[in-house]
Amino acid sequence: MTSFNILSIAGTDPSGGAGIQADLKTFSALGGYGMSVVTALVAQTTTGVREVHEVPPEFITSQLDTLLNDVRVDAVKIGMLGNTGVIDAVVRAIDDHRLPNVVLDPVMVAKSGDRLLAADAIEAVRSQLLPRADLVTPNLPEAAELLGEEEVHDLASMGEQATRLLTLGARQVLLKGGHLSGQSSTDLLVAAEAAPETFSAERIPTKNTHGTGCTLSSAIAALRPQRRAWFEAVRDAKNYLTEALRHADDLEVGHGKGPVHHFHAWWGEGVGERG
Repeated sequence: MTSFNILSIAGTDPSGGAGIQADLKTFSALGGYGMSVVTALVAQTTTGVREVHEVPPEFITSQLDTLLNDVRVDAVKIGMLGNTGVIDAVVRAIDDHRLPNVVLDPVMVAKSGDRLLAADAIEAVRSQLLPRADLVTPNLPEAAELLGEEEVHDLASMGEQATRLLTLGARQVLLKGGHLSGQSSTDLLVAAEAAPETFSAERIPTKNTHGTGCTLSSAIAALRPQRRAWFEAVRDAKNYLTEALRHADDLEVGHGKGPVHHFHAWWGEGVGERG
């Protein structure tokens, strides 16, 4: 197989830094052919979310079935789902089409603090989506909400919470430590029958962190079919995101928290100049 088809099931971001737009950029940057099913139309920028228009579950099912009856999918990234009806539609597609390499980014709240998942849908994420995902990638606030616990603030407690997420049915958990303080950003990968793995990277001093969660989860999805194991996909995705953060200030997008630079390795001097 010389090409890999990667599907994003998520909401939109007109500013291009998060959501489906960020996912498609990431897939392309990492050698995947990107496809998308839209779950919500989101009026947002680098400064916040203004409005959310939820796509009816029936139309999400139509998008999924139309695509999956035609195109082979090698990995899936699931992002913003919004409500229980949308979750039900995605769960049916995972089961009916036996989707492989499912990466779930349990999007609940935007960087701006705006809520993107209905409170009554959290139980559906716990009971329906966690057991069907091959990898779940919550940040610390999301992990706390899924568990109904307080947010933790150290690596040892991260390990305990990640293990408790496994008891909810998750096959593997990548608990992201970006909300911790310190000069490094450490994520923790746990699975039921393997020793925990840590991934540490330099904490980049930038305010432009819009879409980091979307980018990491989509990078893992893009890389998993190209790597021998989840560990390798997570490691290389983390390295990609770190460099995208390192070059985030090269961009000039918006007045708030700008996006990471998804194409940092390809944009350079002379790009766009006439020959």
